[in-house]
Amino acid sequence: MSSPDAPSASVPDQTRDRAVLEIQIGRPLRAPACVTKRCAFDLPVVITVPPVLEHGEPFPTRYWLACPLAHRRIARIEAAGGVRDVDARCAQDVELREAVERAHRRYAQERDALVPQGSKLKPTGGVGGSTGGIKCLHAHYADFAAGNDNPVGAWVDGQIGSLNCAAPCVVEPSVLEPSVLEPSVVEPSVVDAPDAQGERARPQRNVQWTEPPQNDNESRD
Repeated sequence: MSSPDAPSASVPDQTRDRAVLEIQIGRPLRAPACVTKRCAFDLPVVITVPPVLEHGEPFPTRYWLACPLAHRRIARIEAAGGVRDVDARCAQDVELREAVERAHRRYAQERDALVPQGSKLKPTGGVGGSTGGIKCLHAHYADFAAGNDNPVGAWVDGQIGSLNCAAPCVVEPSVLEPSVLEPSVVEPSVVDAPDAQGERARPQRNVQWTEPPQNDNESRD
């Protein structure tokens, strides 16, 4: 199981965090985000997203899962019918259903309290914008990993196994061999130097990253 530690404080280097996040999620961010939880390599696992994005678009997902490994494994659970299965369990288990409903209410209250005054559009729904039942296991896990009481996220945590990568999914070009970097990156001795604007090279996707065993015991067999 990969039970999350207490949420970690965000490192002040917001420029680096944003660059890393854009690599992890595969697109530019649409609003500033705060890193809520980091992995052993100091990379974002979960980020907190504002309820209204930079261009005024409401965003119902308060906690976004950035970790590519966790995202991949949860996607497999969803592809195997995980959302449907959890919804079915909630329909049969009154105690579980009520706990999920509490998580939805708490999530919405915390998010909506941060909506800027005067916003024309506001987010709605519970975890991940759900208007009833389970919408997204990624969102529930991110909520749990951020340190919140979320029974669905806790269940997902028990399903995805260990997230202990042997190497980071995103690397600093200045400290690694060229073979670890994307082909567009030049020799480390070059990228280590500041560019014309005095900025270091941006982080890069680690092309040699491989998925670790889901069970820590597998790596010792």
